[in-house]
Amino acid sequence: MSAYAESLLGGGTPGERARLDSIQSSVDDFSTGILQGLGPRADWSCLELGAGAGSIAYWLAERCPAGRVVAVDLDPRHLDADRVEVVEADITDPGFEPGSFDLVHARFVLCHLPSRDALVARAARWLKPGGWLVVTDPFQLAEETSPFPVVAKILAVYKQVYAGHGADLTWSRSVPSLLSGAGLTSVGFAGKLACMGNLGADRWRPLIDQVAPGLLATGAVTRADLEEFHRLLADPGFVDIPQVTISAWGRRPG
Repeated sequence: MSAYAESLLGGGTPGERARLDSIQSSVDDFSTGILQGLGPRADWSCLELGAGAGSIAYWLAERCPAGRVVAVDLDPRHLDADRVEVVEADITDPGFEPGSFDLVHARFVLCHLPSRDALVARAARWLKPGGWLVVTDPFQLAEETSPFPVVAKILAVYKQVYAGHGADLTWSRSVPSLLSGAGLTSVGFAGKLACMGNLGADRWRPLIDQVAPGLLATGAVTRADLEEFHRLLADPGFVDIPQVTISAWGRRPG
């Protein structure tokens, strides 16, 4: 997680693990499907930027037992150093040698960084010839198009609060062009719709609960709004599509 997301979401709070688990349960299959399509080999060296609770790093370690998996995160408390190589750092700081990795993977982290475009270019240089860079981030749909007024209100402020911490929740649309501009080839991309509501399929309760203090601090969202949101989550008829998760990938020539 970036320092910006950390300050916004309170990474040290008990709700942070629930947020990470919600993300993993909803998008791990999407992410691992993309990574499996790249043909990971047993001897690959992999770098996981913003490793979170480690599910993707562990998945890579199982498929690359003769290589190495480096998991970098500002808050590594949720990572198991017996399973992967854990590095505690802000991902904007590490200076890896060019040509070090067969795969660099970043999910739900680069959009939080003001230097995100430059970091894509740096990460591309860390690849070995033939190595892959995979970037996954959300694209928030126009909040005013939600059929639920309280959701439209909360998501508008949600995006505003993130922007105040340097994040851009629509940046992912530009990633394919950034990969191409960094000299990568075989650029591809795919998307997965995010689900809000629909009872057990929901992944947004922990996200909104974690950022609730920031939403309330703006004065634009009230406790009554949040209570209405929670009532909607309990309604079997409530379902919405707030975001599309976009994953893009490219390969270093050679």
